[in-house]
Amino acid sequence: MADSRPDTVTHWTFGKDMTGIQSSAIDTTKVSFSAEVDLFVANPLLFPVLQQGARHMIELYDHFPRIARLVAAQQKWLLTQAAYALHLQRDPADPLSGITAARLLGVIAQTGLASRNTATAFLAELRAYKLVRDVAGSPSKRSRPLEPTETSHEAMTLWFRGQMRSLDLIDKGDRVARLEADPEIFCRAQPLAAKRLIADPAWREPPLSISCFVWTEYGGLILDDFIARIANVEPQDGHHWVEDLRFSELSSHYSLSRTHVRRLFARAEALGSLGWQERNGSRNRIWATASFVEDYKRWQSVKFCALQWAYNEAIRSIGTGRL
Repeated sequence: MADSRPDTVTHWTFGKDMTGIQSSAIDTTKVSFSAEVDLFVANPLLFPVLQQGARHMIELYDHFPRIARLVAAQQKWLLTQAAYALHLQRDPADPLSGITAARLLGVIAQTGLASRNTATAFLAELRAYKLVRDVAGSPSKRSRPLEPTETSHEAMTLWFRGQMRSLDLIDKGDRVARLEADPEIFCRAQPLAAKRLIADPAWREPPLSISCFVWTEYGGLILDDFIARIANVEPQDGHHWVEDLRFSELSSHYSLSRTHVRRLFARAEALGSLGWQERNGSRNRIWATASFVEDYKRWQSVKFCALQWAYNEAIRSIGTGRL
């Protein structure tokens, strides 16, 4: 599945670009970054950094359980990134810009990311959980422009900061320090990264070993937890090991049924991605294949490449003073 994907990505737009990067610079060009992905995958620091990043995602879940559960499936994660990008591109002079159902549906029409009903239900879910609210003073009751609440903004900025920290750990950069000194970097970089990731099938449609988790409700939570628990960075006899994983603990921590947790692992086991050496009640010694970890590393490297590119573009646009 991963081998059939193209190495190039055609970029698309959300509409009027408010990031300081002219839309024409990214709409029609095809940007190849397979070589950059290869460099990330080959870096010996990558997997320990990914494990630390997975632990950071678990911390975010503990702090924002409702949001984390909502975006723990790939489709909703992508929709969330798209919606937030629309918000950051909002033109204060245009009260109908930003997040609207029509504009999100426009994104979906360009990408095939979800059905119309799924997108509409997703926005309704965000409203019900008070993760978005009506923009004050909107003149239109039909379009109902929305904006993220403070909780949503905090969660997204912490996620982005965590990603920048991971990149810093890999190359000893200073992205987090620069981000904290100038929050405009985030405002410009997030929409660019969102566009690139949503348009890229290598991120949107991960290998089957990964998608069996992340294209399932709450599967992203379980995948992060599993990756964080792997004991040996380098494979031993072709395997990575997790000791004493208990489905009951996963079920309790993430408020999921044991049946759902078991089903996720059963799917991965059926693919040959992982298995059990020992089973003793709820206490398990589980192995994951080296190929499964490599699939995860490559998939995450696609994200890092997009974020690194977006960060650099944001810095460049701020440096040149473009609006």
